[in-house]
Amino acid sequence: MGLTWIVGSTLLGGPGGGFPRIQHLFTSPESSVTAEPRAKKYKCGLPQPCPAEHLAFRMVSGAANVIGPKICLEDKMLMSSVKDNVGRGLNIALVNGVSGELIEARAFDMWAGDVNDLLKFIRPLHEGTLVFVASYDDPATKMNEETRKLFSELGSRNAKELAFRDSWVFVGAKGVQNKSPFEQHVKNSKHTNKYEGWPEALEMEGCIPRRSVAS
Repeated sequence: MGLTWIVGSTLLGGPGGGFPRIQHLFTSPESSVTAEPRAKKYKCGLPQPCPAEHLAFRMVSGAANVIGPKICLEDKMLMSSVKDNVGRGLNIALVNGVSGELIEARAFDMWAGDVNDLLKFIRPLHEGTLVFVASYDDPATKMNEETRKLFSELGSRNAKELAFRDSWVFVGAKGVQNKSPFEQHVKNSKHTNKYEGWPEALEMEGCIPRRSVAS
């Protein structure tokens, strides 16, 4: 298995690291005399440990409307179907950027829900709060201009173009100066969808620098 470490750009004004999606290469048992040793996994299943004063994360968007999303931080599952705290729409975990502790996690139905509930959740964020977002089924039908603007201010490049049944994973922060290096987006297209009516699920992992108290 070949793994490539890629250092991500700065988030919250400090050095950051990020991983691209990992493509697994399988070989048949006949191709080797002895089994390859199992690769060591680190926090949240990352293939490499994060640098000091960085938070390890891994997140997966929902697959179609069948398999719910997951958000893991520092080996703690913040949101998942097993925890029974995910739902159709946008699944959002707010995290203290200094301590790495979970502040709150909620799912917002963007098909039949009220977008004002989402706005009340993300408008009053404190400076340095980390925002983890994973889509499930439909993330965008109820989005309005203010919602897209707020996510853009958190560092998103794709919030303005997010559409019906797109797949989206994103990590941003209140007060970030640049666009986040931690974002993936796949558009819903009948020509490229992996599932009937839905694009592929997205996986993203990496290392986010903790914010210092003084910054």
